Amino acid sequence: MSFSPNNFRNVVEDSQDTHDPEVRDPEVNEAHVPPRRIPNIGHAALFVSFAGLMLCLFELLTYALGKFPVAIQGGATTVLHPRLQIATLAATYFISLLAAWFVYPLLWQRTLLDGLSWNWSMARSQAVRLVALGAMLGTMMQFVTYFITPPKSPMPIDEFFATPVDAWLITLFGTFAAPVFEEICFRGFLVPAFAIAYDWLSLPRTEEARTRWQSTSNLSPDSLLFSAILTSVLFAWMHAPQVSHLWAALLGLFSISLVLTLIRVKTQSVAASAMVHAAYNGFVFLMALAATGGYRHLDRMTH
Repeated sequence: MSFSPNNFRNVVEDSQDTHDPEVRDPEVNEAHVPPRRIPNIGHAALFVSFAGLMLCLFELLTYALGKFPVAIQGGATTVLHPRLQIATLAATYFISLLAAWFVYPLLWQRTLLDGLSWNWSMARSQAVRLVALGAMLGTMMQFVTYFITPPKSPMPIDEFFATPVDAWLITLFGTFAAPVFEEICFRGFLVPAFAIAYDWLSLPRTEEARTRWQSTSNLSPDSLLFSAILTSVLFAWMHAPQVSHLWAALLGLFSISLVLTLIRVKTQSVAASAMVHAAYNGFVFLMALAATGGYRHLDRMTH
């Protein structure tokens, strides 16, 4: 799959020619028509800031109870209590999505899922292809990982496989919960927000240009390409501590994020990219399951 700017623009133009997320009823009062260009950068910043605040609060709570899910030792992140860290992340995801479920419909005058282009029907109709794509990406990443020289000390992600119970918990969490939240955050909020901001900053500073821009929901290919790259950098950076900041692994995560963004743009469905993401994670865990005999021989993961 090629990620040249021209090919990305062609994919964007093809998807936008065949999809218009809104068809306005001429009899509907314009004052009651919700804004087309959402989520914008303010909406995305609100979601990310709230999720970060919840994560900090839950970790402070664990510290107050005398537990430390993670620690920084010698500049490296160490997971001290894997189950507690999973519980902290799960609580953060749940509270953040629950708050978003009630807050954003008030801002957008439409449901959260509609505003984010969740579009489950599209993902369901293409489920077999999307799952197959996720498995293919997982295979490619495993191939790349084979040629990466691991650090001498265990990576933080390895510490979630200390016991079979921990391994099963991270498998379930990483296959079902994490992909949904991350896709809502990155492909649901950040991709359109960065693209909208790019388009707005690129507009000629005339009232006519702004009016014309407001009259369509389509985003320019250049803005989506910019957003795809920026979002993928952030996606790789967020996962950097898990892979001990290995450049080869980060490059692989950056490429995976580009594919997920391409899927989201082509299908106009965040659910579709979430399905690919879940299948990718699930395949990686499936390989770990096979290698360890169903997590009964976890020592094989380090040999």
